Amino acid sequence: MHEQRNHTRGRRPTPLSDLDPALTEISRRVIGCAIETHKELGPGYPLDIYRKALAHELKHEEISFEFDKTFAVEFDGEDIGNVNADMYVGDRFLLKLLADNNEVDGGARSELRAVLRAADLELGLIINFGQRRLKDGLVRVLNPDALRNDDEEDYDDEEEAEYANTAEE
Repeated sequence: MHEQRNHTRGRRPTPLSDLDPALTEISRRVIGCAIETHKELGPGYPLDIYRKALAHELKHEEISFEFDKTFAVEFDGEDIGNVNADMYVGDRFLLKLLADNNEVDGGARSELRAVLRAADLELGLIINFGQRRLKDGLVRVLNPDALRNDDEEDYDDEEEAEYANTAEE
């Protein structure tokens, strides 16, 4: 069991090249909007300020979005409730927005991954505007159930923690 855990943690994250190029492009554009928002405001404001500023940037870039999008959760073929996404962007992926000075934790990743599953979407981004450097608050979260690549069975939450390096450049 210990060997399997080490093997899983040693796997590289799913490269952006494995995602739909159109999805990758719109996610890069959204990250650019988030970077502009953070450059202008910096950390320290309440989440609502960042939501409004990011919405302004997305509109300026003509990127469609919807706040607080609801998705049904199914269990054994029945709807058993709903979950909400902070933002549904371009009819392609989800955003979870934060504005705190803590690192993005596994709970936030798990929450976003659950909403991705309910929405049957591949990609979500967590953007934490509370970080001094925005790249430290960007985390890519994938839904292994919706990926085109079916060999993602050994998926590990921690493997998506290093998105920031590819996000800002």
